[in-house]
Amino acid sequence: MNLVIDIGNTLAKTAVFDGKELISFSSFEKISIDNLQELLLKNSSVKNVILSSVANYDKNIFEYIKSKYNSIELSHETKLPIENIYRTPETLGKDRLACAVGANSLFRNQNVLAVDAGTCIKYDFVNEENQYLGGGISPGIEMRFKALNQFTDKLPLLNYKYFDKLIGENTDESIFSGVMNGVAEEVKGIISRYKEQYPDVKVVCTGGYMKFLEKIFNISASGNSNIFADSFLVLKGLNVILNYNVE
Repeated sequence: MNLVIDIGNTLAKTAVFDGKELISFSSFEKISIDNLQELLLKNSSVKNVILSSVANYDKNIFEYIKSKYNSIELSHETKLPIENIYRTPETLGKDRLACAVGANSLFRNQNVLAVDAGTCIKYDFVNEENQYLGGGISPGIEMRFKALNQFTDKLPLLNYKYFDKLIGENTDESIFSGVMNGVAEEVKGIISRYKEQYPDVKVVCTGGYMKFLEKIFNISASGNSNIFADSFLVLKGLNVILNYNVE
């Protein structure tokens, strides 16, 4: 069994996999060795561990894992089941790389775009030759709310809620309209541009705001349009990378 650890900017997530099957998931505001010990005690069949981080974390965590398990810390030098032709692989976010591998594992030998809506909104493209080309990064939903508050004297700080009205009838609604409709049109527009270049491209949405993307694309109801949703795409990608390195 595999343990996957994904330390992000907002949360640390862990998942235990039996082969390709995800059998347990946990999240932490800040992960500790005590958290891992408790998790591993419950999952004594874990043999292999992969850790990926885009944030500063206690390096003793990986030292602890390495001392007890067959372990990998994801880096630009880790062997991958895709070819990474990003011009600066050492600067590529590990979550972006894992997301791309996860999307490619769902649609091997096909053009696929992963859209990860979390702290940032990240677009990562893998072509039908299983080559990672790159993508884009833009501010996430919470970041946009915070920016409006921090870079002005009087605009309030709002928290996310689903909002699809076009015309805001007060200042709060105007912020919601600008942020939420702005994100929706950004994602739709970028996907549209990928489709111009790659008409058959598959799109996989994930991340903390995946439910918002599901609503704007009506994913669950449509069952078509080559747009899909997967809550655990990054974790699945890490599991694929781990299996690729231990097999």
